[in-house]
Amino acid sequence: MSFYVYMLLCCDGSYYTGYTKDLVERMKQHEKGKGARYTKSHKPERLAYVELFDSRSKAIKRERQIKKLSRQQKLELIISQNKT
Repeated sequence: MSFYVYMLLCCDGSYYTGYTKDLVERMKQHEKGKGARYTKSHKPERLAYVELFDSRSKAIKRERQIKKLSRQQKLELIISQNKT
């Protein structure tokens, strides 16, 4: 089974990081305000970054790593993915 780690760009310019096994459904939940407490008050504008993992534990580990990054480091990660 595949798991995704993703970052959303929110309307206030902040980033939300999460993981899921169904990215399409999770995006729908965020858009409806039912995805996470943070995205209820910081409406998501678009999906900014995605990584694919083959296990839940790897996805959770990566999510924690990304959440610890500074805003600038997150931006660099997004830019590096868009270059490839």
